[in-house]
Order: sequence, then structure tokens, then C-alpha cells
Amino acid sequence: MASTREERVENALQQLLERLVPAQSQEEDEATADQRWDEANELARGHIDAAPEAGIVDDVNQAADLIKRRLLLRGPEQRAKFEGLYSRLLAQPVLGQKWAILYFLMRVAEGREKEHANGNGGVDGQVVEYDIVDGAAEDEDEAPVYNEAFARNGLPRMPSAHGADSARSPALRDRATPARPRSQQPARETPVDGKMEEKAPPTESALLRDLPFTLQGLSSTNLPFSVKKSLELPPTLPVPLISLLHTLAEPSLLYRSLAEFVDSSEGGLVGQSLRSAIGLELRSYLGLVATLEGQIRRALAQLDESLRQAGLGKAGVTLKRCVVWTREATLGLRLMSLIVDSSRGKKGGELISLIHNFSSSHGDPFVHTFTERLLTHITRPFYSMLRAWIYDGELEDPYAEFFISENPDHEDSGATSVWEHKYRLQHSMIPTIITGDFANKVFLIGKSLNFIRYGCSDGAWVESYSKSASRELRHGDTALLATSIDEAYRTVMARLIHLMEDKFALFSHLHALKKYLLLGQGDFIALLMESLASNLDRPANSQYRHTLTAQLEHAIRNSNAQYDSADVLRRLDARMLELSHGEIGWDVFTLEYRVDSPLDVIVTPWASKQYLKVFNFLWRVKRVEFALSTTWRRLQTGARGVLAAVVDKLGPDWKSARGGLAEMIHFVDQLQYYILFEVIEAGWSALQTAMKKPDATLDTLIGAHTAYLRSITRKGLLGGGANVDFTAQLHELLKLMLAYKDAVDGLYSYSVAEFTRRQDMAARIETRTRAGRWGITEVDEDSIHSPTQRRDVDTPLPPLIPLRSDGDERSMLEQLRQRLKSLEVEFRGKVNILLGDLAYQPDVDMRFLGVVMNFNGVYEPVRRRRGKRE
Repeated sequence: MASTREERVENALQQLLERLVPAQSQEEDEATADQRWDEANELARGHIDAAPEAGIVDDVNQAADLIKRRLLLRGPEQRAKFEGLYSRLLAQPVLGQKWAILYFLMRVAEGREKEHANGNGGVDGQVVEYDIVDGAAEDEDEAPVYNEAFARNGLPRMPSAHGADSARSPALRDRATPARPRSQQPARETPVDGKMEEKAPPTESALLRDLPFTLQGLSSTNLPFSVKKSLELPPTLPVPLISLLHTLAEPSLLYRSLAEFVDSSEGGLVGQSLRSAIGLELRSYLGLVATLEGQIRRALAQLDESLRQAGLGKAGVTLKRCVVWTREATLGLRLMSLIVDSSRGKKGGELISLIHNFSSSHGDPFVHTFTERLLTHITRPFYSMLRAWIYDGELEDPYAEFFISENPDHEDSGATSVWEHKYRLQHSMIPTIITGDFANKVFLIGKSLNFIRYGCSDGAWVESYSKSASRELRHGDTALLATSIDEAYRTVMARLIHLMEDKFALFSHLHALKKYLLLGQGDFIALLMESLASNLDRPANSQYRHTLTAQLEHAIRNSNAQYDSADVLRRLDARMLELSHGEIGWDVFTLEYRVDSPLDVIVTPWASKQYLKVFNFLWRVKRVEFALSTTWRRLQTGARGVLAAVVDKLGPDWKSARGGLAEMIHFVDQLQYYILFEVIEAGWSALQTAMKKPDATLDTLIGAHTAYLRSITRKGLLGGGANVDFTAQLHELLKLMLAYKDAVDGLYSYSVAEFTRRQDMAARIETRTRAGRWGITEVDEDSIHSPTQRRDVDTPLPPLIPLRSDGDERSMLEQLRQRLKSLEVEFRGKVNILLGDLAYQPDVDMRFLGVVMNFNGVYEPVRRRRGKRE
């Protein structure tokens, strides 16, 4: 431990001497410099090895009190200054021997007082004798050596004439001293006579002569650049000059680094603009250096060599003044270096946002002004790309720096793909100089122009618009930029809506879709259903396309559909869906309305599927209504003839059947009214309102049409709600209605057979009575129960049910009664479940449908528990 402490003391002493002992001067040889080093080292050793005085103890407070008493003679200011320094010393936890430090400094001060006393003839006996290692008083000849050894670096005291050759004391001479460190020796030069001469430290004038080269990042004689990012300073210079050169080295190194960045070629257009902007700033910096160089040359030309350093001050140029003159340029170089370091890996909008944040988020006015000047140059490529996008609809972005990009996976498959998938908005690349809403508006303008050019084939208008409206955009002119974007937005959106409405007749085609696929054209649908009924009752595999097309043409020519435009009618077609085993024509028939580009951007493939889905559902409902209406008309016609004749036998059955049939017709009518008027018509009105807005865009049309179809499918009980599958429930109810219709037709056939039997029997009785015989015999009864009459093929009545015996007759009638009763019960049960589900829907229109269907309270709605549903 002791050896370690001695080593630390030795190292500390050597470092102290290296800082305090002056370096070898030009007029001094090496032997004299070594002697001076040895004397200073032995003097310091003497102070360390000297025994402490009897009155000094290891007490920091006592040492401080001794110093305070000495400072009383110099005035209260010196005492107050010492107390402040003393408080700071006590607050340092690293220093352990604080009393020794104070004692050492006190003894040094005593030595300086003694020196002054010797030079001035004494100061009234207030000089304290200074003891060396052996305790004797110091000789007057040693004072110059001491003063020279411990003077401030670079400011040695001139030795007195009588003390220059003073002999060293034996105690100091016998002590082993370490050699003077050779790292402090300056470079040596070889003179002509071959003797080695040590190089003197460069003067301030020499440093000023080299300073312009250094500030430009060029090596000079006294200030060479050892490596790319390192400036080598002369080691023999005083500390103040070293400090000034350190300050001046910063802009030199920053300039070299920034010049290297400017010469590189990485990055896109915005990155190259950043390099160009920094290059302009560096040229301004070089202009400052040139001005400074002119000042230095004039100052050096006026320099009086006899005045040495003082002459520079009179000439007006010093290193300190150069530091002041380059301070603002250094701040600019430092900020640019920070920007360059932060911009690595960033491009385009990200890079602009980075620099804009310095301008908007920094409180220093210099930083704000400087970065705004940079942004003026850096944003030029961005505004050039913005101008091409909002005036030409073209994306001129070779390095993917704009906040709008083209989708590389885009496949041109129609206007929908061009509008929806060709271009994308990259939110991460939106610069902070514009807002998100502004970016969305810009994205919509360019996309609309591109769609007008390529989707609507109206490139001539785009070219004309670009020539008339294009203007230069630049950073800082916010009002002009906002005005340009608003004008471009209004002009482009108005042109696009005009093309969709007038040139491509968007509203005409949407109205045609509503009339034909949503069954809005009632007379056409009724006529089509009547003409196709006989064909669609047959199996699906027996349907032919030409037959369906012919019936479609017949329905168009005999209804108000004939007054629609030829372009609308040619798009309407009848076709069959995919066939499945056991299906009939009603299940696979559908209408189709073809929509071409660019209208398919609004009537998308998804929208076409939704139209087909709604048509198939409405077609099923319409088919049930047609079947129930046909049966109801037959019953109303037969009630005055056939059914009236058998009322004694089938009167209660027909009363119950009419009630069930009327109940189902009421259900279908209310369902059709709700879908066609409450849902489709209300949605159509909202669609027209949204599309007629003054600020409507193509996205507005697409969104309104999508909302229109979603409303139809959701409110039309096709999309479900709250985990309820209304579509499946309605299909089950429609099947029950058709089954009930078939059962009623069977009861009607039975009634016709019974009426025919009675009519035939009455005719025979009357004939026999006229002949004077019995009205009927047993043989006649058997023949009546086994009729041989044939039914006319073309009669609209259903086939008669053959009645062979009373037992068969009663069994068949009972089966019909049970069938009708079971279908009525099942229908009412499913309606109760449907009404229960409708009653708890969040949409008021759907709840209103349940109220209308059960307006007289005949049903008892049942709400099922969702957990047990499946």
C-alpha cells in the first residue's frame, strides 16, 4: 500500500512539474533545461519531505485560519474570496488531504512574498522565513529558480542577473531526480553546421498565418491534420493558446466532415437538395474565411516585429478575435453536422420532417432562421413532385420519396383497381410541413386526375387544365399553397363528377339497377313473372337461354320498360345460376345488368354481388306473392260456383284455409312493402342526397353507394343483426307458404271432384226420373265412385282427385285437413320467433316491421335465448 501511495505521489509530482516548468526555449540549450528541471524537482521534493512545523497539525480548519490571518493584511476582499474558494474545497469529496493542500499553498505564498521582499529590500519585517529540507533559510540566489519553475505555463519570469549562475545546494545536488520528460521537447531541426537545434513554439502571428488554411480543412506547417478527423496542435504552446486553438479546430473539423458529405451522392432528390443547401452554406462559410484571411494579412503586414505579441493587438487581429468572428459560423456548422448525423437512413418526407422539427420545436432564433433557410432549398424537389401530382396526375418520384406511392402489385383489371389499388398514401412519409387532411386532399386530387386521364379517357382536358392552372410552389408561401390546393380540388372534383353524371350517365344506370334488379318496375316484373311461370315450374335442367331471353323481350315490349334508353335495355339480360340436383326454374333464374368501365369504380364487383343477392331474395318473395295471389283469385272465383256447391261438406275447411291464406298474403305484402319502400326507397333518397352535394367527390359517390347497399342488405333482413340469421328464417317461411299453397290447391281439387260427382249424379237422377224409372241404382253409384271422365288438358283447374270409395274419400279429406292445420301451426310458430327477434333489433325500422306484421296482436312474439340457438 505504501509503495502504491509513493507511486501516486511521484506521478502527481511529475505531472505538476510538466505543467509548471517552462519548456526549453530557443536561446537555451538542453543541459540548461535539464538543470532547471532537476532543480525544480528537488525543490518540490524538499517541500514534500520536509517535516511539518510544530505549530501545524493535521487540521484543515487550523490551516485555513492561518491563511485568513495572513490575508487580513491585504484587505477584506481577499479574505472573502478565500472563504468562497475554501467552501468549494470542502465540498469536494475526492480530495482527502485538504489541510496539506492549504498548507502547501500557504508555503508557496510565503516563498513568493520572500521573493518580492528580496527584490524590494524587505517589507517592514513581515516576511516569513522559508525553510527547505534541512530547515535552514533559503538563499537569495535560489529565489529566481523557484519563481521560474513554478511560474504559469508560457509566462516564465526572467532570471535576475546575479542569480543565473547560482550553485545548487549539496542537499539538492545529492538527491536523485527523475529525468525531464522528452515528450515535452519540441521537434528539432538540423542546421547547416550539423548541430541539432530545438524548434521553438510557434508565435501567435505564425498561427494566424496558418489559420485560414486550417479553417478550410487544409493542413499547414504549424497546424497539420494528422488523420481525417483529427487536428494536431503544437504541444509546446501555452494553455490559453491551446484553448483558443481548440475552439478554432471545431469549425475546421466540421467543415471537413460536411465537405465530405456534400461530395457524396447517396440518397434521393431531397437528399441531394440537402447536400446542395449545405454546399451553399459552406460557400458562405468560405467567404467568411476569405474575409478573415484578408484581415489577417493586413494585420501581419502592419505588425511590428519588435513589439512581439503586443503588436497583434494594435493591428486588430488576434486568435481570440478570430474565435469571436467565427462563433456564429461555428454554430451553423454544428447544426448542419447534427442534421447530417440525424438524417442517415431517412429520405423524402421523413428528411423534411426532421429539419422542420428543428425549425418549429427549437427555441433558439438562430436555429429557426438557419433551418428555415435550409428548408427553402431542401423542399424544392418535394414541391416539384407535388406540382406534377396535383396538376398532371403523374407521380414523378424515381426514389420513392413522396408520400404517395404506386402499388407494385397493382394489376389493371378495371376502373375499380385503378382507383382503389393503383396508388397508396404512405402516412410515414407525410412531411410535418403539411397536415394529414391536406395530404388526403392532395392524394385525392392526383388520383382523380389520373383516373380522368386513364379511366375516363379524357387526357385532353387534363393537359389543358395543367397548362392553365399550373403554378410554381415553394416553401414558406403557405397562403399560395393552400389556395392552389383548394382551387385544384374544386376544379378536378367538379370535372370528375361531371364526367360520371353526363358522359357516363351514372344516375341513369343506378336507377336502372333499382328498377330491374330491385324490382322497382312493377309492371315489368309482373308481366315477366306471368310469362315465365309455366317455364319456371319445370326442372332447372330443362330451361333454355333463348326461351328466357324471348320472355324478357316480351316483358320489356309490353311494359313501361320499353321507354328506357337503348343503352340501358341492352345491358339487361336473363340468365341461369349454377344448377343443382332437384332445383326448378324458379330457383336458378336471375336478371343481370352489366356495368362497364369507368362506372365499375362505383358499381364494383362486390356491389354487383349485393344486387344479385337482393334480387334473388326479392324474386323468391315475389314468386310466393304470385303463387298465393293466383290461388286466392281461384278461390274467390270458385266461391260463387264450385265451392258454394260443397259448402255443406267443406265449408269449415274452406273458412280455415281462407284465413290461413289471407294471413300469409298479409305477411308477404308487409314484407314487400317494408323492403321496397321503407328500405330501398329510403336508401335511394339518401343516396341521391349524398351524390348531389356540392363538394361531392368520387370517393363520396363510392361511399354513398356502398352505404346504400349495406343499408338494403342489413335492413332488408339479408345481413342479419345481433347474431340473428333473418335470411334463413324468411326462406323457411317462404317454403311453408308454398307448401300451404299446394295444400290449398289440393283441397280445391278435392272440392272440384266432389262438385263434379254431385253434378253428374244430379243429371242422371233427372234423366231417369223423366223416363219414369228410379233416379239412381247401385250400379250407377259404383260408376259414379269410379269416374271415367277425362280432364281437359288446357283447363286452368288443378287435376281432380279420384275418389274410389267412401273410405278413401274420408281418408284423403282427413289428410288434407291435417296437412293444412300442421302448416298453419308451423307458420305461426316461425312468425312468432321472427317477430320476437325483430322486437329487439337496434334499428327502429326493423322493429317497426314487427309492429306492422302484428298490428292486431294475433301473434305472440317469442324471444329465443341466444346461447341455445344452434
